[in-house]
Amino acid sequence: MSPPALYDAVVVGAGPAGLNAALVLGGAGRRVLLLDGGPPRNVRAQAAHGVFTRDGATPVTLKTLGLGDLAPYAVTVRPELAREVAPEPDGFALRLEDRWVRTRRLLFATGVRDVLPTVPGLRERWGATVHHCPYCDGWPNRDARLGVLGSGQEGHHLALSVRSWSERVTLLTDGPDNLTDEQREDLRRVGIPLYTAPVLRLGGRHDLRVRFRPGVPKAPGAPVPGPSEALCLDALFLNPTQQQRSTLPAALGCALNDKGRVVVNEHGMTSVRGVWAAGDMTGAPQYVMSAAASGMIAAVSLNTTLIHEEVRHLGAAFHKSPGEPGGEGEAS
Repeated sequence: MSPPALYDAVVVGAGPAGLNAALVLGGAGRRVLLLDGGPPRNVRAQAAHGVFTRDGATPVTLKTLGLGDLAPYAVTVRPELAREVAPEPDGFALRLEDRWVRTRRLLFATGVRDVLPTVPGLRERWGATVHHCPYCDGWPNRDARLGVLGSGQEGHHLALSVRSWSERVTLLTDGPDNLTDEQREDLRRVGIPLYTAPVLRLGGRHDLRVRFRPGVPKAPGAPVPGPSEALCLDALFLNPTQQQRSTLPAALGCALNDKGRVVVNEHGMTSVRGVWAAGDMTGAPQYVMSAAASGMIAAVSLNTTLIHEEVRHLGAAFHKSPGEPGGEGEAS
């Protein structure tokens, strides 16, 4: 049986962060394995916006183009998941579906998974009329009837942000609003009505029809439709809770913050030597371009450590005694 393949770097995850990391490392002449775990998190989004030279492209198109950019380089792309990671003296061993591979360095870009509210009808409309990011889906819904599902500071912030695309915004808190008096005044000042009744379900085909549980007190001044009526919207925005898509960084001992994100420094280095992380899994801003940028930063840092390691090894070989294997006096 042949020994496991040795790579300079294994990049786990092929979203914007992982693709750009693999591109940078491949362009640096490194032997790279990119593990592609499947469709991107925003696969159901109709288009990605704020993407330099590719504004309005679908997430699938962006990924296809990103994979194509890797063709000139020594980057192997495998549609596999890493099942297990084990530290070794000179790097790491990764178990794939049917084999092991070895690598000098490891870069995680596995992203996060959205945990959607359990409102009936919401999951079916995710990416169609229910969205996460107004910077991606705000422009197609400009001047439309927009809703925001959320409470507290997050709901307040998202409602005010969404108002950049339309003045017809409604905040649905699905229960107690958890707002301060100052935050309620902010909403009142810009004309955002506040609905505190729990959401019963979402309906509608080309638009959204929000139905509320009857008999529940509402916020003062907010007319909640009766049981046979519905609040009609064109789109709804929310910030879902999220969890790591991969448990491998934590299993390796990478430190996590109080929100479960992998802790990295300004170069994308984790708390584990030889391991980097990039993209949404680190708590960085969740935009395509910022994820790609974090992938580049981590890749450059990773490559720099390889360069320094190689220089040290050359120095050690040079200073060996003449005639010693690897020394400057070794016979050719």
